[in-house]
Amino acid sequence: MQKIFLLVAALIFFSAAYAGTITGYVRDEKGKPLSYASVYVKNGRQGTTSGVNGYYQLSLPPGQYILVAQHVGYARKERTVELSDAAVMVEFVLALQQSSLAEVVVKAGAEDPAYSIIRNAIKKRKDHLEELANFSCEVYTKEQLQLRDFPKKFMGQKVDFEDGDTSKRKILYLSETVSKYSRKPPDKDKLEVLSTRVSGNSNSFGLSLPRIINFYQNNILAEGISPRGFISPISNNALSYYRYRFDGSFWEDGVEVNRIQVIPKRKYEPLFSGYIMITENSWRIHSLQLELLKSSQMEILDTLRIEQLYAPFDNNTWVIRNQVLYPAIKMFGFDATGSSVTVYSKFNLEPDFAPKYFNNTVMKYHEGSNKKTVDYWDSIRPLPLQPEEILDYRRKDSLEQARKDPRYLDSLDRLRNRISITGLLLTGETISRQKKRTIIGINPLIRTVSFNTVEGLSAGLSGTWTKRPDSNNVNKVLVLQPAIRYGFSNGHLNAKLSGSYSFGNKYPSVFSVSAGKYVFQFNNDAPVGPLMNTFSSLLRENNHLKLYEAWFGKLGFRKELNNGFRVSAGIAFQDRMPVANSTDYSWRNYKDRSYTPNYPTDLLTAPMERHQALSWNIGLNWKPGQRYVEFPDRKMNLGSKYPEFHIGLTNGVRGLFGSDVDYLKWETGIRDDLNFKLGGMFQYNFQVGGFLSDNSVGVPDLKHFNGNRMLLATPYLNSFQALPYYRYSNSGGFWAEGHAEHHFNGMLTNKIPGFRQLNWFLVGGANALWLDGNRHYGEVFIGLENILKVFRTDVVWTFDQGRIRGAFVRLSLRGLLDGAD
Repeated sequence: MQKIFLLVAALIFFSAAYAGTITGYVRDEKGKPLSYASVYVKNGRQGTTSGVNGYYQLSLPPGQYILVAQHVGYARKERTVELSDAAVMVEFVLALQQSSLAEVVVKAGAEDPAYSIIRNAIKKRKDHLEELANFSCEVYTKEQLQLRDFPKKFMGQKVDFEDGDTSKRKILYLSETVSKYSRKPPDKDKLEVLSTRVSGNSNSFGLSLPRIINFYQNNILAEGISPRGFISPISNNALSYYRYRFDGSFWEDGVEVNRIQVIPKRKYEPLFSGYIMITENSWRIHSLQLELLKSSQMEILDTLRIEQLYAPFDNNTWVIRNQVLYPAIKMFGFDATGSSVTVYSKFNLEPDFAPKYFNNTVMKYHEGSNKKTVDYWDSIRPLPLQPEEILDYRRKDSLEQARKDPRYLDSLDRLRNRISITGLLLTGETISRQKKRTIIGINPLIRTVSFNTVEGLSAGLSGTWTKRPDSNNVNKVLVLQPAIRYGFSNGHLNAKLSGSYSFGNKYPSVFSVSAGKYVFQFNNDAPVGPLMNTFSSLLRENNHLKLYEAWFGKLGFRKELNNGFRVSAGIAFQDRMPVANSTDYSWRNYKDRSYTPNYPTDLLTAPMERHQALSWNIGLNWKPGQRYVEFPDRKMNLGSKYPEFHIGLTNGVRGLFGSDVDYLKWETGIRDDLNFKLGGMFQYNFQVGGFLSDNSVGVPDLKHFNGNRMLLATPYLNSFQALPYYRYSNSGGFWAEGHAEHHFNGMLTNKIPGFRQLNWFLVGGANALWLDGNRHYGEVFIGLENILKVFRTDVVWTFDQGRIRGAFVRLSLRGLLDGAD
C-alpha cells in the first residue's frame, strides 16, 4: 500500500512539474474586460473562466491545443496554442455577436419564426435532458455577497460587523469550493467537496451551490426563492406562458444559433425574461441570459440574473461550461448584491461508479477539505481572485487569528455584551464568553412577565446557558435553562432547572434532565400563550389559562440512527397540587361575565385532588429516504420525499414512589409536505391513538387536543384554531385527529389585477377530530399569508357534531413565540 501511495504521489508530482500555464485576458473590441468568459480546450475536458477583470489562467501538459474563448452575447473565437513547460500568454478579443435577419421574411400577421424554433426545442427537450443524465465532472464555485448599503441601527441595535471597516460597501461573504459532481439515472446525484474555503472562518465548510440549473426540466425548483419553482422557457407548456421574438441568428463553428427573446405573457407568474440561444437542427440550448424579478413571485430576492454557456463535448453531446448567478436584495434598509460563479470541467460521460456510491448521503465534505493552504488554492484555482477579494481574505484571515488572542476576545465580549432597553424588554439579551466557549441568553420581559388569575402579576427570570466543551466537535453541547417566577397575588415562588447534553459524531444523541417546583397547564403541551392570556384576562375577563403546581423530575434520551430512524425514551414524576384563583382583578368589569374557576370546567366540577404520577414513554420516528449532508464529524438532515411516521407508548405506573396513576396509551401518526410546484404546497398531519387501559388517569394524563380561543393563531398543523381547550379531552379507547392545509403560493391570487401586486398568497385547510361514541368536531379555514412577508390572517368556521358553531378570525406573525417559562 505504501509503495502504491508513493508511486501515485510521484506521478502527480511529475505531471505537475511538466505542466505549462496559459494566461491572458478576454476583452471586447473596446478593450473592456469580459467577466466570466469561458476558456476551454476544444473537444477536451479542461477549462476555466475569466475573472471580473477578464483575466484567466489554465494549466495543461505540454502539447498543441485549440483554445476556445466564449461569452454569452459575443462571437466565439479559437486560438491554436503550442505549449511547452513555460508559461504562454494568449489574448482574446471577442466581437459582439452579429445576428443576421437578412434571410428571414416575416409577412404581416404571420407567426414570428421564434415559435417554430421553440416548438422544436420543446420536442427535443426530454432527449437533451437525458443526454446528461449520467456523468461526473469537476466543479469550481466562487460565491460572494456584498453590501452596498445598510442602516446604522436595526431593531434598536447598532449594526456592527465587527470587522473594523466602517464603509457602507463591504464583502459580507466570500467562499471557494472545488467539488466532484456526479449524476446517475433516473434522478440520483452526489456532490463530494474536495476543498472549501471561507474568508475569515477556517472552520467553516461553506455553502457550495454547484448544481446545474437545468432548463431542460419543465419546472426549475429554487429552494429558498420560491416553493412553486419557475417555468422553463422550453417546458412542455411554455407556449401558454411566454411570448417569443426572433432576434436573428449567427454561425459558430459550422452551427447556426438562433437568438430568441423570452417575454412573459403575464406579470406575477413564476416566469423568466431575457434571451435564450437555440441551435438550429439539433435544437439545443447554446447559452442563455435570463432574469427573475419580484413580479416573478420570488419570496426574498428582488432580482436574480442567470447566465449559462454550453459547448460541444463530442459530436453527440454538449456540456455546460459555466453558470453565473447574480442575486440582489433590498430589505429593512440593507442593500446587497452577490455573484455565484461555477466552472464545470473534466467531464466524464461514461463514469464507472462504485457499488452503492449513490446512497442517502447526497453531499459529502472530505476530511481536511477546509484545511487547505493558501498555496494550494493559488495552484488549483481556475478563476483568479480580484484585488478586493485578495484583500478580504487577508483582512478577515488576519482578524480571525487576532480573535484567538484572549485579550481580543475579552474586548470583543465587552463590545457585544452591552445591555439595551430593547433587548431587556423585547428581544432578549446575549452575553458571550468566547474564551470559555459559553453563551448566556436572557429572555426578554415580554416572555417572563404576565398576568393570570392564580398568581396575579407573575414576574420571573429565565434564560439559557450554552457551553461547547470541544471546539472541534460541534455535536458536543451542554445547555442549562434555569427559570424562576413569583406570583405577587398568591405569594408562591417557583423555580426549575432544565439541562441537556448533546454528544456523538455523525449521529447525535441528546440526554436531558429537568427538576424543580413549577406551574403547569393541565395540558402539558401548554397551548395557552401567557401573553395572549394576559390581555384576554385583563380586557375581557376570560381566564383560559388553567394551572396546577407540581414538584417534578424528568429524564429523557433521544438518539438518531441511520436511514431516518430516531428513537426516544423518558421517565417523568410529578407531585401535583391544585391551586385556586387568588385575584379577580381586570381592567374592565363585565356585569354578565366573571372569571371561571382554575380548573377545566369541561372535565371537573371541583378542584383536582393532590396526587402523584410516575410515567415512562418510548417513541420511534422514521422518515424513509432521509438524505444527508455528511461533514467529517457529523451529518445534517436534508429531509426526504417520503412522509414521516411516528409511534409512541406511554405508561402510568401505579404504586412506585407513591404514584396514583395506572394507564397505558398509544398513538401513531404520519405527516408530510407535498410540493406540487406550480400547484402550491400541501401539508398534512394525521394521528390516531387511544387508551389500552385507563384504571386511574389524572386530568393532565388525559389525551388533550390543542385548542385555541385567542385571536393569535396556534401552530396550524398541530392544533385546532377555535376548539375550546379541554372540551374533548378523554381517556377513550380510540381517537383520531387530522390537520391539513394548502399553500397556493401565489396561484389564483396572481390573476387578480391590482391585488396581485401585493404578493399576498391564498391558503386554506381543515382540521378534524373523531372520538368514541360517534363524537366529532371540525374546522375549515381560508386566509391570506405573506402579508408584508410575515403576517397571515384566516377566517375559521367550526362544526361541532355536524352543526356550524361560528366563525372566528385568527392572526399569526412568522417567528412570533408566545411561550414563556
